[in-house]
This record gives sequence, structure tokens and C-alpha cells, in this order.
Amino acid sequence: MEAVKAKADVFLTALKALTTKEKEVILWSIICDRNLRQMLENLSDRLVIAEERKKPSRPLRDYVRGT
Repeated sequence: MEAVKAKADVFLTALKALTTKEKEVILWSIICDRNLRQMLENLSDRLVIAEERKKPSRPLRDYVRGT
């Protein structure tokens, strides 16, 4: 796992060093790739779930009503 983390760190360091336009091109390429986009969507779902777990529970009918 250390090798994977090291590769990820190198990638992120390189990404952060790019100009804004270069970052946009790379991120757009990731979004356009079906497999990578699916991975991003899955991670996004996990982030939303983690945030919602911090909130107190409430009845479903209240949630549906938006209260």
C-alpha cells in the first residue's frame, strides 16, 4: 500500500503544480472517461453519506416534506 500512496502523492504534487487551465484539461479528461467518472461519483456518494451521518436522524415524512 505504501507504493500506491507514494504514486498518489507524486500525482497530486504534479497536479497542484499545473496552471489552472492545465488542471481544467486534466480534470475534464477524467470526467469524460466513463470508468474514472464512475469512481468520482462513488466517492462523491460516500462523502455525502459521511456528512449526513453527522446530522441527527429525523422521520422520513419530515425529510420528504423538507422540514
